[in-house]
Amino acid sequence: MPRIFDNIEKPLLPALQETLKVAERADFCVGYFNLRGWRHLAAHVDRWAGGDGQCCRLLVGMHVSPSDELRQALRTREGEELLDNQTALREKRRIAEEFREQLTFGAPTNNDEAALQQLSAQIRAGKLVVKVYLRHPLHAKLYLLHRQDANNPVTGFLGSSNLTAAGLAKQGELNVDVLEHDACNKLVAWFEDRWSDRWCLDISKELADIIDESWAGERLVPPYQVYLKMAYHLAQEARAGLSEFRIPSVFGDTLFDFQVAAVKIAAHHLNKRGGVLIGDVVGLGKSMMATALAKVFEDDYHTETLIICPKNLVSMWEDYAHRYSLHAKVLPLSRVITELPEKTRRYRLVLIDESHNLRNKEGRRWKVIREYIERNESLTVLLSATPYNKTYLDLSAQLALFLNEDADIGIRPEKLLAELGGEHEFIRRHQCGVRSLAAFEKSDIPDDWRDLMRLYMVRRTRGFIMQHYAQEDVRGKYLLFSDGRKSYFPKRLPKNLSFKIDDANPGDPYARFYSEPVVNAINELILPRYGLGNYIAPRPKSPPTQNQAQVIEGLSRAGTRLMGFCRTNLFKRLESAGPAFILSIERHILRNFIVLHAIENGLDIPLGTQGAELLDTRHYDEDRDSLLTDDNGDEDTSDIAATNGLRMEADYRARAAKAYEAYSGPLKSRFKWLPGSLFIKALANDLQADAQSLLELLAICGGWKADADSKLASLIELINQKHPKDKLLVFTQFADTARYLKAQLVARGIQQIEEATGQSADPTSLAWRFSPESNDKRNQVSKADELRVLIATDVLSEGQNLQDAHIIVNYDLPWAIIRLIQRAGRVDRIGQQSDSILCYSFVPADGVERLINLRARVRQRLIQNAEVVGSDETFFDDETDEELIRDLYTEKNGILDDDGDSEVDLASYAYQIWKNATDADPSLAAKIEAMANVVYATKAHITSPASPKGALVYMRTAQGNDALAWMDEAGEAVTQSQLTILKAAACNAETQALPRTEHHHTLTQQGLAHIVQEETSSGGALGRPSGARFKAFERIKRFRERHGNTRDLFVTEDYVRRIDRVMEEIYRYPLYQSATDSINRQIKAGIGDHQLIDLIFSLREDGRLCVIDDQDQQREPKLICSMGLA
Repeated sequence: MPRIFDNIEKPLLPALQETLKVAERADFCVGYFNLRGWRHLAAHVDRWAGGDGQCCRLLVGMHVSPSDELRQALRTREGEELLDNQTALREKRRIAEEFREQLTFGAPTNNDEAALQQLSAQIRAGKLVVKVYLRHPLHAKLYLLHRQDANNPVTGFLGSSNLTAAGLAKQGELNVDVLEHDACNKLVAWFEDRWSDRWCLDISKELADIIDESWAGERLVPPYQVYLKMAYHLAQEARAGLSEFRIPSVFGDTLFDFQVAAVKIAAHHLNKRGGVLIGDVVGLGKSMMATALAKVFEDDYHTETLIICPKNLVSMWEDYAHRYSLHAKVLPLSRVITELPEKTRRYRLVLIDESHNLRNKEGRRWKVIREYIERNESLTVLLSATPYNKTYLDLSAQLALFLNEDADIGIRPEKLLAELGGEHEFIRRHQCGVRSLAAFEKSDIPDDWRDLMRLYMVRRTRGFIMQHYAQEDVRGKYLLFSDGRKSYFPKRLPKNLSFKIDDANPGDPYARFYSEPVVNAINELILPRYGLGNYIAPRPKSPPTQNQAQVIEGLSRAGTRLMGFCRTNLFKRLESAGPAFILSIERHILRNFIVLHAIENGLDIPLGTQGAELLDTRHYDEDRDSLLTDDNGDEDTSDIAATNGLRMEADYRARAAKAYEAYSGPLKSRFKWLPGSLFIKALANDLQADAQSLLELLAICGGWKADADSKLASLIELINQKHPKDKLLVFTQFADTARYLKAQLVARGIQQIEEATGQSADPTSLAWRFSPESNDKRNQVSKADELRVLIATDVLSEGQNLQDAHIIVNYDLPWAIIRLIQRAGRVDRIGQQSDSILCYSFVPADGVERLINLRARVRQRLIQNAEVVGSDETFFDDETDEELIRDLYTEKNGILDDDGDSEVDLASYAYQIWKNATDADPSLAAKIEAMANVVYATKAHITSPASPKGALVYMRTAQGNDALAWMDEAGEAVTQSQLTILKAAACNAETQALPRTEHHHTLTQQGLAHIVQEETSSGGALGRPSGARFKAFERIKRFRERHGNTRDLFVTEDYVRRIDRVMEEIYRYPLYQSATDSINRQIKAGIGDHQLIDLIFSLREDGRLCVIDDQDQQREPKLICSMGLA
């Protein structure tokens, strides 16, 4: 009787191994051959000499899927010959690729590597010959073992086991041994017929090559190639865009290579996701790139473009649209509230320049633009060199213009989920979808935001462009224009301009203005108009109407931020110029008296917008005020309340009465109004107190004498003596300062000078007159009209080409020093001809400590008053900026350079690595693209506490996301930051390949397990807590926890196992709608836990519980590559 081998009571493998020990050759026929499974037989075959009669012949049947087999059977006629040489060779190649694919599954081990190398060696030594049978599908599983034995020359095993580890020893099979002579001889003849068949082709060499070329090969893979494989996969988004889109011919050769790359990558993002943010730093040509991007979509998809920009850039955008035949309408940001809702037709593409001005989702402009984009389903292009300031919420507010905050965006804030302990805890805390923009808003972890922005942003820095795109000669690095001109990257050189402050001289205006009484007076201001919400009467005689109640709610929300901005702006204007400070104090007094006039006369109080952004000097250079700025935010009514040097209270009161008359008359519709009776008496008292304090302050300061202005004198000397023939761009934060400087410089005979502020009628024409060459306007600007000195505010300088000049002057120092870097970027732009940018900054002659101490006192006051809280703080960078101010004073080089590569988007960074390598050696492209997954290399590594030895692991998760992990030698995760890991893998073509460390594969497995564990623990998407899926999971989970290890008549081991399976399915897959309805209905009816679980069991057994995609079940994470750090 034959023996039965079912791998349950009796496994096949031991019997096969025992028989091999006494055999001298073998013939195997199987339907499937697992290369890794060969290790169970390799040692026995290794004894044989190889060659005919001393080897193992392995015949592999052509594997086809059941559906393909059925189709083949239905279309084949009896006796028809289907194969020819070409078809057979094609099938042989297909099967070879399937063997190659085998080696990309799972994680490598030391044992597998050794076994695969032994398999390759045995094939090359002729100890194993492998053929594939192609005539028809062959599912036979036959093992014939031959030996010198007269009684039993052949032993056969026949059944169902393939040559795999599972088939030989694990999964249920059915095999029998065959010992009877006649049966064995028939099986031998059957095997020989197929082995010698015309369509049985030898694949031995191909298999050995596949193994040697895979991760299991004995050759050492160059670390540089693995590094490039990482970059290649991480750059997938960028590569897709570059191959998918073409630059319109109208641009000719006007775009540099780095601009072409940005346009194509941005086009891919825009086409795939509906929006993109082009965030290159200042001076790299974002406006030109955006124009090209809009033109790409106009040519390919017949779109028309709506361009929304600051009003000072309207002329520039109209010029771009005309020059490149772009069908576009240009709309100033200040008019979106009146134009977009009803007066603007549908544009399929919306381009928003300086999109950082739309950081506030509560603002009316933001809401109007968002509604327009949503209503018209417009593609959206955002432009900003500073996409976020202090918080990532700045970034999300801009993305939310086109991206629904609850929409599934395909990725999650993985680091936040890991920190919280998984998705379940996240949903419990935050009540929003985990794959949404709203979920990312809950994270302040940079790696999460880098993952998000690689899908939506293209950003490169000046240093990145210099490193990867610039050419170099003896003069320095440069970009080459199509006409042969060179645009060099100049050095930014900080220079200080000192002005004297003489505390002993009572006539020194700066000594008076920086004195202790002045500083104390500002710090002690109550600022009641900026905290009106604190003065609302709890029980007014006449309750507010519904509209008035909404206005009051807005007052309460705005309070502390408005007060913080107001106080700091007074100090900023004090630092900027005496006249600007005096004007601001006078206006503040008058505004207080306007409100007092309304209260004392029982009149309604006028209120403008309560948005703190109008007081933010990053966006507005005029002395704006929440009271005197109408709700449209476009027209300032300050002229109505001009102070004209008033000094007496009676004069201010008379002027206030006239101003109020204008506000309540023809201008009434511009404001919101609240009855004075809604406020408590303390409001009037505090308004009077502040007004009196400021009147006293004006008396201390006295009038401003320009002849005694040492700061102004230093500027005149710089213009007339140090740089008498050069163009100078003078920056200030305030329009009042700009007007003062222009008036004084003109009075002293300086010609060819203009001021450019946010209120200038045509700022673009001023930019053209100042910089005609770089704006290509030489033929429109005569020498007589050309400007040598341009005094500009930060607001104007956005987006303008001003690089005919190479000298900038910071007349005042912004309180966020990043703006100094941005100012330098206004002239350090493509086309700059000078080798250096001279950046002059005014500092007191006796050192910068006076400024630092002044700012420190203001900061302390804000903290005490809680006027600035947490991430809303936009006035200081604390110790960092203090150090930068000191560096300015000492003229330290490098402090005005832009950020390093850490601010470059990951797709561009990875693509540039790939491009540089393949440009230098084109043969690398095909080599790396063909490199099989699971490949690894090892390189030398310089260690540090934050950079230990270990392994870098790169995998693609079951959801198709890229995930990397850095594991140290102890198997602990160092980081999963993709940028950090890519930089750790960095090396060059000369980097020596080291032998694999003994624990490399173990660390790789631990890295994979770490990534999978994080994805599993934070995986699934249970939806909102109010949904059936979440509620059902919670009920079952609590039931499971309640019973723990306790078992009884009802809660058996089998019952608990079924619960665990159900929980896993509900966690991973969505419910059918019918299941959702049933569960919701029963939960509302008060169903018990046991009954609910039984219902869910029933739904599952009927296949009506979860929508389980077969592909989802089969999807497995894949190891892309790994790098050992030794």
